[in-house]
Amino acid sequence: MSSETLLFDASWSDGGCRSVTSALVARLAPAAEDVPVFPSYDLDLQFRVLELVAANSDVPVPGVRWLELDHSHIGSPFFVMDRVHGRVPADIPPYVFEGWLLEAEPSDQRRLQDTSVEVLAALHAIDVDQLDTGFLRTDAPGATALERHVNHQRWFYDWTRGDRRHPLIEDAFAWLDAHWPEEGPTRINWGDARIGNIMYEADGFDPVAVFDWEMATLAPPEVDVGWMVFLHQFFQNIAEVLGLPGLPSFMAADDVRNTYERRAGFALGDLHWFQVYAGLRHAIIMSRIRDRSVSFGEADWPDDVDEVIPHRELLRSMMR
Repeated sequence: MSSETLLFDASWSDGGCRSVTSALVARLAPAAEDVPVFPSYDLDLQFRVLELVAANSDVPVPGVRWLELDHSHIGSPFFVMDRVHGRVPADIPPYVFEGWLLEAEPSDQRRLQDTSVEVLAALHAIDVDQLDTGFLRTDAPGATALERHVNHQRWFYDWTRGDRRHPLIEDAFAWLDAHWPEEGPTRINWGDARIGNIMYEADGFDPVAVFDWEMATLAPPEVDVGWMVFLHQFFQNIAEVLGLPGLPSFMAADDVRNTYERRAGFALGDLHWFQVYAGLRHAIIMSRIRDRSVSFGEADWPDDVDEVIPHRELLRSMMR
């Protein structure tokens, strides 16, 4: 819903007489007529952050090969990465409904949780003061990284809604303002930090590749951690509404906090605030996804626009 990803094999000469063949992946910017989820799609940022993370951490990211910003070659800018093999917890149907993670032993589920949280700690350990990370800074107003991050989300909401107003989203912004937390250090944030964007070993539970850096930015570590916790809550809530057991003990906030703090060596702040913030951010994305469905003739807007936010009751309960 936010990009095109093409898997292909390529063969070429290395400049001499030797032929080289590689399994590769191209990530393409979406066309405007496809009603993309985000207002802009910065491939240069994604390419640069992948290079930076690979060079300055042990976070497993795909090796990047080439960046092409000229539309003329295939109709869209793109960049090329090495292909990585493994398995990913599914979004459709969600991994809490069926699949290899749901069927795994509890000890293996816990290993996947811990290794995923350790990815965040390793990413956030990168010293942003020693590197050129200015390209990750949002241009939204604010005196701190968190203020800029939240103000960017206000702008994103205004861009998404057009003439609509979502009472739930605006209530969530008001709640965040009224409960503003003490801010932690500024770190590189992955942005879409969730297990559905991690590839794991084909026969194991350790990460082999971290994908989807389109939301990467600078922010306190809790932005990523809260997003990872909430996105599981989102799927688990859907499972419970449908009468399915799901994974109720998976990605529990206290467990995630303990693992992260042990690996990172410092304490996280008010994680609940950042889970509410994640719920708000995800609600804006759900609104935009409804715009896509309406544009493609697959759905209409209901009278109560908040009905398109599938986690609306969960988000309301978190703000009580």
